[in-house]
Amino acid sequence: MSKILVIDDERSIRNTLKDILEYEKYTVDLAEDGIKGIEKVKGNSFDVVLCDIKMPGMDGIEVLEQLVQISPDTPVVMISGHGNIDTAVESIKKGAFDYIEKPLDLNRLLITIRNAMDKSNLVTETKILKKKVNKKYEIIGESKALKVVVDMADRVAKTDARVLITGGNGSGKELVARRIHDQSNRSSGPFIEVNCAAIPSELIESELFGHEKGAFTSAVKQHIGKFEQANGGTLFLDEIGDMSLSAQAKVLRVLQESIISRVGGDKHIKVDVRVVAATNKNLSAEIAENNFREDFVPQAERDPNPCSCVKRTPG
Repeated sequence: MSKILVIDDERSIRNTLKDILEYEKYTVDLAEDGIKGIEKVKGNSFDVVLCDIKMPGMDGIEVLEQLVQISPDTPVVMISGHGNIDTAVESIKKGAFDYIEKPLDLNRLLITIRNAMDKSNLVTETKILKKKVNKKYEIIGESKALKVVVDMADRVAKTDARVLITGGNGSGKELVARRIHDQSNRSSGPFIEVNCAAIPSELIESELFGHEKGAFTSAVKQHIGKFEQANGGTLFLDEIGDMSLSAQAKVLRVLQESIISRVGGDKHIKVDVRVVAATNKNLSAEIAENNFREDFVPQAERDPNPCSCVKRTPG
């Protein structure tokens, strides 16, 4: 049975809401002020919290801020008889699911609670699905060499450093890249993959940086590139050794400045992306043959004998 917490300093309001919600088959808990409400949330799990704004000691906005920190997935509906547009906007900006004015409209209240629970259920289902998807990319093995790789990946994941993964085909470079993302502070952000070997050299820049409508003959509409899609998350550049020198130069500039420009556009777009790259090539040999930029790979990473390992480059 769904559980709702009502935080309100007016006993009549608390009791009225309790009677109404219990009639609707909800389990209801009550708190007479913000401090007690926060204590209840710390010790219990609620599907929805109804919180008054004007309360003595700690007002509802302060309570909301703490509830968002304590239980970010629990929807909080703010209620007030002294509110205005500014108060409502502030509540939503600080994480409230909705804002309802007193005297409460019963139908709106019940609809809002149902919508809040639907959102809460979707969040829970999404987390479950993510766990199932992540299992697909789980690294399985007990060998000493594999444990070294996993340990190194977990350690570098906690930083925001760029990472180069080397190894032959089928050695699990993508699995390592995904583990780094999943164990990082960016795990809630997107993981965007680009196979540099599968994209023609004349299209790689459009794929990475996007293009504006009319930038070239087939550009019939605006296209958002992989760097923008990965904003706030991780961009995995697979087979980076096959990237053209021209594209390498532009990617290097993005890594240095964190700014991109779409093909055919003059607007500078700020991006916050962690880049993890992988290759099955000997980059030292590629550099010697002028197929790969020397400044793209720090000296410490120019390993003449690529193996399945993780290497951290300076961030």
